[in-house]
Amino acid sequence: MTASAALAVVAAALPLSTPAVAADPAATGDTTVTVNASAGLGTVSSTALGANTAIWDANMNDPQVTSLYRAAGIGALRYPGGSYSDIYHWVDNTAPGGYVAPGTDFDAFMGTAKATGAQPILIANYGSGTAQEAADWVRYANVTKGYGAKYWEIGNEIYGNGVYGSGWETDDHADKTPDQYAREVKAYAAAMKAVDPTVKIGAVLTMPGNWPDGSVAAGDAADWNHTVLAAVAHDVDFVSVHWYPNAGNGDQALAAVQQLPGELREVRNLVNQYAGAGSAGIGIAMTEVNSNSGGGAFTSRPNGLFAAEAMSTALENGVFSVDWWDTHNGAGAVTTVGGETDYGDMGMLSSGSCSGSVCEPAVNTPFAPYYGIKALGALSDPGDTMLASAASGSEVSSHAVLRANGDLSVLLLNKSSSAVHTVDLRYLGFTADAPAPSVQRWAPGDDGLVDATGTATASSATLAPYSLTVLTVHPKSGTGSSAATVGTPGTPQTTSVGADTVALSWPATSGSVDRYEVYEQLGTTIQLLGSSTGTSATLHNLPPGSRHTVNVLARDQAGHLSRPSVPLTFTTGTPADSTCSVSYQVTTGWGNGFVSNVVVSNLGPADINGWTLDFDWPSTGQSVGSWWNADITSSGQHVRVTNGESNARLAPNGGNSVNFGFVGGNNGVNPSPTVFRLNGTVCRTII
Repeated sequence: MTASAALAVVAAALPLSTPAVAADPAATGDTTVTVNASAGLGTVSSTALGANTAIWDANMNDPQVTSLYRAAGIGALRYPGGSYSDIYHWVDNTAPGGYVAPGTDFDAFMGTAKATGAQPILIANYGSGTAQEAADWVRYANVTKGYGAKYWEIGNEIYGNGVYGSGWETDDHADKTPDQYAREVKAYAAAMKAVDPTVKIGAVLTMPGNWPDGSVAAGDAADWNHTVLAAVAHDVDFVSVHWYPNAGNGDQALAAVQQLPGELREVRNLVNQYAGAGSAGIGIAMTEVNSNSGGGAFTSRPNGLFAAEAMSTALENGVFSVDWWDTHNGAGAVTTVGGETDYGDMGMLSSGSCSGSVCEPAVNTPFAPYYGIKALGALSDPGDTMLASAASGSEVSSHAVLRANGDLSVLLLNKSSSAVHTVDLRYLGFTADAPAPSVQRWAPGDDGLVDATGTATASSATLAPYSLTVLTVHPKSGTGSSAATVGTPGTPQTTSVGADTVALSWPATSGSVDRYEVYEQLGTTIQLLGSSTGTSATLHNLPPGSRHTVNVLARDQAGHLSRPSVPLTFTTGTPADSTCSVSYQVTTGWGNGFVSNVVVSNLGPADINGWTLDFDWPSTGQSVGSWWNADITSSGQHVRVTNGESNARLAPNGGNSVNFGFVGGNNGVNPSPTVFRLNGTVCRTII
């Protein structure tokens, strides 16, 4: 069969076998963790784990810091430091209006980056700089010095320049609109790439679901993200977002991580919308993350768990670099958390500073977030494949990777402050060997991340309260993807997307392939959607407006399956020939609320007198508050709209349209509904 003659099968009737599942031992724990080695979430990049550095930090280039970075697996270092970036002039190492510590100039920073083995992420001065200044920095870094600095952001949090009311970011431009930022990004990108065409340019976006996402300033046509991406999607190589959930205490911050996948999915949707066919080449970097952006408890154990949970979740959802804020930051309000002194310091390492009469431990003493990040460094190496995993209980979470050598590593987090949890481990598409796994653990009483081999088996582990445990198990000989004689298929892409049909293609892999198989991820289970002896497949009978995540795996002549490809997520469309259409537009927003306008048209030949419109919110945090020109009821995520007294009639063939609107709320991301049904008929959706 040729690549163009791909075999398509219906998901409901699968004639092909799915990856073998080993028999589960009898459950003995209170929580089951399931890992599926055939459900890939992406490849760990060399820049996956990062940290922010800052020119006000006199200890940023200490040799001890370099050693700590290396021990934690830090692969990216961001410079020159948050909002200071928009007042920093690299050529003379000055930041007018701010403090610059001795020994923090660019060359000194690069010495630390090189000694760490980390890639720099550099922030070009947008607020008080110029495109020429940025281009000169590229020339010095990569032509004069040969540093090979790849990633360059244009400014820091420029949306905080006061255009939406609150201002903290320096921006000397008379025009502070997102239109002006977009124009300057294009100019910066052109000037910098004229010096070194290999550099990657990043534009600053707001995090969906967080202020000022959705806000439209007076005189602007759209919010920050839509305005910027509409202009620069074909000029940049990545986008940069920051995430501070500001949820309150440590437990609330941990709970807020569940919003992160949806928020990052919306970033990707925006990139796809404006970059089109080039969207796969645009990465997402989360260049700042911490549990709070202001005061809070930062150095104690809950924030260590937050660091591990948030950073791993970001990586699993398409981020190529997630960078902790900060390396050193300084003591804040001192509190007690679970009997532990918290110094209110956003740094992962002690700065040795004092708050009142209470002083931090010695400079560079690791705080809890450092050990959370170090656990992620123990979990994976660049090139490993992230896997779908899940825990049956709310107080335990898990993250897993398939190592390059065939081993499987699992990170287990016990998020309870008081309860011990026993975990049963269940593997799909992987058979563990009998010897005990290697174990690394960070639990109360441990002196950092310690070797705890012998305290767990491949199928069971006991987790102390507020602890992180990394288990690495070996595959049984002759099983799993390590036994396959074929390589991993290339990244799939869609070649056409319809209302119920999607065509895919992917680069061929090495070895003698019997067939390629397309699997859809359903949590930690998978189902076979299609198979082909070529490098394309067409998937049929998919629901309109439905989202799917798939991997391609290769099966060798002996029946062994390869590692899963990088995942592809797509959403089907709606019928172009429908007898109705619905236009849904968010006209304004303010982070946790929005206003939507909806226009309904009858395109069919029959008159409609009395109508209902049904749709479902994509996110559990979305809701309708008040409305006009219609009546609205909600049940969970389902919304039903019925006509008002004066707009019951929809004339045939688009003779008229009905317009209604509502004020909504969103706790987290606010994606648009994808499917609307008018009196039961799926309409063509216009977003």
